[in-house]
Amino acid sequence: MQEDWGETPAGAGPIPDRWWILVIFATVNTQESFADQFITVDAMDPKIKVLIVDDEPDILEFLHYNLSRNGFDTVQASNGKDAIRLAEKELPDLILLDIMMPDMDGVETCYEMRKIDKLKDTLIAFLTARSEEYSEIAGLEAGADDYIQKPIRPRLLLSRIKALMRRKESTKPVPGQNAVLDFGTLKIDPRSFQVSIDDEVISLAKKEFEVLMLLASQPSKVFTREEMFQKVWGYSVPIASRTIDVHISKLREKVGERYIKTLKGVGYKLDIED
Repeated sequence: MQEDWGETPAGAGPIPDRWWILVIFATVNTQESFADQFITVDAMDPKIKVLIVDDEPDILEFLHYNLSRNGFDTVQASNGKDAIRLAEKELPDLILLDIMMPDMDGVETCYEMRKIDKLKDTLIAFLTARSEEYSEIAGLEAGADDYIQKPIRPRLLLSRIKALMRRKESTKPVPGQNAVLDFGTLKIDPRSFQVSIDDEVISLAKKEFEVLMLLASQPSKVFTREEMFQKVWGYSVPIASRTIDVHISKLREKVGERYIKTLKGVGYKLDIED
């Protein structure tokens, strides 16, 4: 019996070979049918606007179809410069940004977006087929909020987007909870996202700051990697993920090793004892 491969986007015509390869790869890996990959989530009200940036037309169409049929508004760009222009105009809630693009790659595009005041807090998730640590560090430094690896699985993509949106809501300022955390030489200001050591301001990427804030919320408590992933990223830690380790490594470079301690085999804590 022929397997039901579900619907194709109306008016899209034959699906390009690369699209089939992308989805079939994910289907084989997860033993799910193609129809199962196209899932629906609760209607978004108001609609979440997503800017999709990728130089591959097949991937743009694939992501647009999956997101729009699940209640998202989408706008699309095929290069970094157009993405910056569209982001300023449309002010999306989330930007899905391919790393490997010609001329201006995703990392450079992210850097430029973060320079724009009205885009500083916009969620940005990289789409990448690369898993090298240096690529993740570059994205972290540019201000990315998350990484989504290719080949893209629609079920996982929607789950990650929902987690990002929940995390954004949970980190909105709450009146009365914005006091500066003062640990003597180390001070953390949640209102301005600033950290200072001995009165010298230290520049942290967004996720670095969130990791530090989590550790500072309960000084001397050891947070497991799983706990940190759940609280900062909003979902369970992927198997073999080095994301937490990369963030901790960058934090230690900037604030110094004396503040962030490792309990081997358990996790990390903020140590404020002199």
